[in-house]
Amino acid sequence: MGLASALSTALTGLSAAETQIDVIGNNLANAQTVGFKASTAVFATQFLQTQSLGAAPTAENGGTNPRQVGLGVQVAEITSDFTQGTIEISSTPSHLAIQGEGFFIVESSQGENLFTRNGIFKLNSENQLTTATGQRLLGFGADESFRIEETQLKPITIPLGSESVAKSTTEVTFEGTLTPQGEVADVSQVIQSAILGDAAVPRPDGGDIEIGTSPVPASTGVTTAVAGGGALAAGNYQYRFTYVDNAGRETVPSAAVSVNAATGQQITLGNLPASPSPEYTSVNIYRTDAGGTEFFQLDTAATGATYIDDGTTPLSATELDTDTLSGNYTYMVTYHKSGSTESIPSVLIGPQNVVDGRITLDNFPIPPTPPTGGGFPEYDEIRIYRNLANDQNNFYLVDSVSPYDTYTDSRSDAEIADLNVAGNKLLDLDGPTINSNTLLTNVLKRDGLNYSPVFTVGTMSYQGEKGDRLLGTQELEITATSTVQDLIDFVEAASGIQILQVDSQNPIPGSENNIPGETGTLIPGGYIQDGAIRFVSNTGELNALDIDLTSFRIEDDLGNVTVPNLAFGTIQEAEGTSAVADLVVYDSLGNPLDLRVTTTLEERTDEQTVYRWYADSSENQSTTSSGISVGTGLIRFDGNGNFISASNSTVNINRSGSPSVSPLQFDLDFTSVSGLATETASLAATRQDGSAPGVLTSYVIGEDGIVRGVFSNGVTRDLGQIQLARFANPAGLDARGQNLYAQGINTGLPVQGGPGENGIGAIRAGALELSNTDMGADLVDLVLAGTQYRGNTRVITSTQELLDELLNLAR
Repeated sequence: MGLASALSTALTGLSAAETQIDVIGNNLANAQTVGFKASTAVFATQFLQTQSLGAAPTAENGGTNPRQVGLGVQVAEITSDFTQGTIEISSTPSHLAIQGEGFFIVESSQGENLFTRNGIFKLNSENQLTTATGQRLLGFGADESFRIEETQLKPITIPLGSESVAKSTTEVTFEGTLTPQGEVADVSQVIQSAILGDAAVPRPDGGDIEIGTSPVPASTGVTTAVAGGGALAAGNYQYRFTYVDNAGRETVPSAAVSVNAATGQQITLGNLPASPSPEYTSVNIYRTDAGGTEFFQLDTAATGATYIDDGTTPLSATELDTDTLSGNYTYMVTYHKSGSTESIPSVLIGPQNVVDGRITLDNFPIPPTPPTGGGFPEYDEIRIYRNLANDQNNFYLVDSVSPYDTYTDSRSDAEIADLNVAGNKLLDLDGPTINSNTLLTNVLKRDGLNYSPVFTVGTMSYQGEKGDRLLGTQELEITATSTVQDLIDFVEAASGIQILQVDSQNPIPGSENNIPGETGTLIPGGYIQDGAIRFVSNTGELNALDIDLTSFRIEDDLGNVTVPNLAFGTIQEAEGTSAVADLVVYDSLGNPLDLRVTTTLEERTDEQTVYRWYADSSENQSTTSSGISVGTGLIRFDGNGNFISASNSTVNINRSGSPSVSPLQFDLDFTSVSGLATETASLAATRQDGSAPGVLTSYVIGEDGIVRGVFSNGVTRDLGQIQLARFANPAGLDARGQNLYAQGINTGLPVQGGPGENGIGAIRAGALELSNTDMGADLVDLVLAGTQYRGNTRVITSTQELLDELLNLAR
């Protein structure tokens, strides 16, 4: 029994040594396997043969120990050593190492969650991190807004080159010096258009008016006869004749006819001057007293008739008008109604040259009937204007007549040109002028004596200048109902003129009025002044608005382009120290938006310097306005030039009509701006935290396992978070090969979490955990295992020899 048991005992020793050598060989074979955990064979005694249980001490005997013979060895367990392996730096960002406890969670081809310490990961064709053998690394993904979704495990995806992202601006930082030196900004630039007319009021058509010199009655054909039976006094009588039109206006008088008469006689005038045209049907007869030289009206007779002067008709007080005109004259006419606006003057009528004569005008235009609902007065007369022989550019009121009259002009230049005389008037070539309700399609601009419409129906673009810098282009749809007020509101908003009501806490200041002939404070904005459109800028030199000849462009439905020229000119220059900064900010879609921040010196006291900032953005898109103003506020500095505060420092840019987040809201940071006394003011935007769209170009993995994508625009976003798992008894894991483990019966449930949570180790990106095989110890153990094996073989050999000797006894 003893020798037989020795053979079986030695056999267990051989088996145990073989197992240990296998384990050591596996350790040595995986000495270069990343994340490999070495194993150790643990031995235990097998069965025992008890020969005696021993005896307790007695009075006679001190006691004996048990006598037991061991029956061999067994492998109690092969346990993995999950101590930390050496961390080695790698140049690949997807290589990961766990510093501390825990395992990467990967997904097998059957969808089972497996665990590994091997951190060699790479991107597959679907941009997923996988192991070298194809298992997908699991963790939490991110939604479209790059927020980690901590709901369920999914493959970690890094879409290099395909994912795009933009960042909206949240803060703009400024630097510079806003000096207290220089002029306080209390004067605005004022620009004003040419005086504009209203085409809704009809213009007389002067093309059909007939003009000529008035006829002169011929006295040579008049016959005279003297006879008794009258009451004339003795003496010499002289007669002169004038034609009279249907309005009672006379022509130039004829030459005098002289007749001598005795006391008690009468004079017969035969063959009076015949009518030269249908409008002249009578003649006025003028006569002197006997022996006199001054002519007074005697009577009126029919043209071509005979008149008897018997002395019974006394001379009237009406003296003969001998005034005549000499010069080259041009006329214009207007429609007129007492108490109403006069129309635009007609085209030029004439010129008519006359020497010591009079000018006749006939065939005046008939005033049109006003449309239903009004639009212009119900004109009932014609006003006649004429220039002077020595002044061809100004026209003076001559007279007012019925449209159906013939008019003979005998008024001298001196008589009509004296504007101190009541009723005398200089023609207003621009009238009637526009008002706020004038339709844009009715706006007229005068060029000399030509009146042209300025606007047409279509899309009008506008680009002015502010502080000698171009503004962004804005558009206004001009329709048949668009008014001058619509234009004023549009230009005011599109030019970024901020009005008093914008900042209720610190009202925007008005301007001094240095325009000749005007007084009071100028309010920023647009309005109509004496028939012209006027715009008052905000104070300060760099807020000065300019509108040049090409600032407006209109494109109609047919693609025809016109350039309205309102002839804006500067009537007051801006004054005041100011500084400006132009920059680009970004909305949530990465659209670049122009922003201009202008600062002006608003106040300077013994204690502080106050600047006002104005923010404009041509990209401000509102459904109700084309306004580019997006903010204003005050910046205050103390007596040491230190920044104190900035009011209303948040800017809001509306993005209506764009799918981006609206409004784009960001803060202006002026804390780095100085208020020291430099020669000039300066302002610059040194940083803004928004960015244009960028594609994912690289990524980094933090110790917390969060995968952060780095985009070409410098923006970083979270793409996911790697999750790890730890076990209460990792030695109980079921090895599956390929550096993979599965949950075992004796591991306990996996504790899942992010790196650094729940006792889980941290992740080191760009590093690998090497095998923890201790080659020196394993080689020593290998020698010991070999010695153990050889020793057990010697037991078998010795037992065999003893058995042989025993057999020899039988022989």
